Amino acid sequence: MSLALRTANRNAENAVPLGKGPRAGGRRPVLGELSNFPSKGAPFKKATSFKAPTRKANKPASEQQDKQPALQSKHLPALPTVPPVVPAPTIESMNEDELCQAFSNTLLAIEDIDEGDADVPQLCSEYVKDIYVYLRHLEAQQSIRPRYMQGYEINERMRALLVDWLIQVHSRFHLLQETLYMTVALLDRFLQVQPVSQRKLQLVGVTAMLIASKYEEMYTPEVGDFCYITDNAFTKAQIREMETLMLRDLNFQLGRPLPLHFLRRASKAGNSVTQQYYCYYDEDHLRPVMQQMAKNVIIVNEGLTKNLAVKNKYASSRLMKISLLPQLKSTLIKDMAAPLLSNS
Repeated sequence: MSLALRTANRNAENAVPLGKGPRAGGRRPVLGELSNFPSKGAPFKKATSFKAPTRKANKPASEQQDKQPALQSKHLPALPTVPPVVPAPTIESMNEDELCQAFSNTLLAIEDIDEGDADVPQLCSEYVKDIYVYLRHLEAQQSIRPRYMQGYEINERMRALLVDWLIQVHSRFHLLQETLYMTVALLDRFLQVQPVSQRKLQLVGVTAMLIASKYEEMYTPEVGDFCYITDNAFTKAQIREMETLMLRDLNFQLGRPLPLHFLRRASKAGNSVTQQYYCYYDEDHLRPVMQQMAKNVIIVNEGLTKNLAVKNKYASSRLMKISLLPQLKSTLIKDMAAPLLSNS
């Protein structure tokens, strides 16, 4: 009886009301409340309802125009119309070929004599102008002083005899024209830095031709050939020793441009304007040289000199008999040489 009474009392204490009761919280903490009564939670707030914003209806256009300021009713002066600006082609928008052509048409106001040589790679038409700028610089750097023989044992007459003999040797060996011009250039460049005696002047001449042949020719005459052409006046050892001395004194600088290079360039520029542009010389620069050349032609034609190697060389049919042209005996040549002949 007592056991049944205790069981009924316990059930009455732990009775759960019917219906939806409060949800139990989380798990009971270890050292927290040990009773079966749940703790009261925070009061639940009722969520407020969200209302979408209402969009006001637009007013009629007539009402909006009535509210505009009175200043807008006044007529403002019309702005002048500006034509659209077309951008000019910039350097970035042009390729390299168009840019080079544009500069050429602007800066070069005369005929381009190298325009038709694009198909010939040997003529280097793309940079031939730069080549001749370098050659003029090299010519000025390795220039020959005027009247450099003053005070020497040898004089201009001895040099003229040597050059006349070298022209005959050049024809005997059938060498190139460049070899002859380079021989005379090496001779003058060496004599202006190293005075020599009259006895060794011929040795210097044949050695200069030997060096020029090695520089220009495909097949160079042997040293023994130059000994033979001098009637064995000099030995092979002497020629080799003079060759070493000349190369050392010239510092092995053998690339001086020749008059033949500039002559070919000048003959390509036909008219006077083009010739002056490409040769950088006007009539005032050329007149003294032409007068000196006319004087030499008159001296040769009248037989006032024995140095006739040049005339005999160019009298051959292989060179079209240029020295026998009647124009070389015209009054124009005489008038041009008259100022120098009257002073001599």
